[in-house]
Amino acid sequence: MTGGAVDKGAVTLRAGLDRAWIEFRQTVTSVAELLAWLWIPLAALTVMYFIGDDPVPGTGVTLGAQAIPGILGMNVVFTALLGLAMALTADREDGTLLRAKATPHGMSAYLVGKVLSKAGMTVATMVILLVPTAFLFDGLQLDRVSSWVDLVLVLLLGLVATLPIGAVLGSLFANVQTLGFITLFIMALVAVSGVFYPITALPAWLQFVGQVFPVYWLGLGLRSALLPDDLALAEIGGTWREWEMVGVLGLWAVIGFVLAPVVLRRMARRESGSAVAARREQLAQRAA
Repeated sequence: MTGGAVDKGAVTLRAGLDRAWIEFRQTVTSVAELLAWLWIPLAALTVMYFIGDDPVPGTGVTLGAQAIPGILGMNVVFTALLGLAMALTADREDGTLLRAKATPHGMSAYLVGKVLSKAGMTVATMVILLVPTAFLFDGLQLDRVSSWVDLVLVLLLGLVATLPIGAVLGSLFANVQTLGFITLFIMALVAVSGVFYPITALPAWLQFVGQVFPVYWLGLGLRSALLPDDLALAEIGGTWREWEMVGVLGLWAVIGFVLAPVVLRRMARRESGSAVAARREQLAQRAA
């Protein structure tokens, strides 16, 4: 019995890895798809390059360099959380999810593949974004091994915190168009999360709102990894607050891991041929 379960798990994992690799390879070899994920952070980097020459008060680091970690954190949220949500919703609309449900272990392999492919895309886009920043912005501590270790740890924690929430959102929303509201919400969070300017410059109530959600804490963790320690003076409390960062992102991870299995099972049970047909009819009506 145990051996059978292990074999089923190995088959599911192998199928999920194959799916993840195929989707990842298709995305990174398509210029159009890559630009679809990179245009927002690239636009943000361009803006900060041209207007971010002023130093952060009390430090020798420019606002442009100070914004880089926050932009990278924003990219994690967009690529992992929103990317997984959009993928699940789109695959429900076109019947891909129903086909996966109809094959043995297909649903589990599908979810493994989607999660791993979006995690891989998040890492790939971060590497792509880090290359130009190393040459365009002064003040980033990219020559230290400890910086890269901290960056990897924060990135892993960020993925664990955001991917399950993306799965929940992808299961709850009926179509990709309705996810546009989530995109707008995330953009609003970016504005109050200290991405482009220290959060301490915002009113107290906006600082509180920003600290509730992962965007701020991802940016803070990446700032602690990539920026000089004296820049922590521009943060709330004058420190990097590493333990608080771990705690908040960990809490979001727990919430996601508790909710995601329940919501995904409910979504899978409701998938049927008639549901897919109804969605296709809605898509045809919108296109008309």
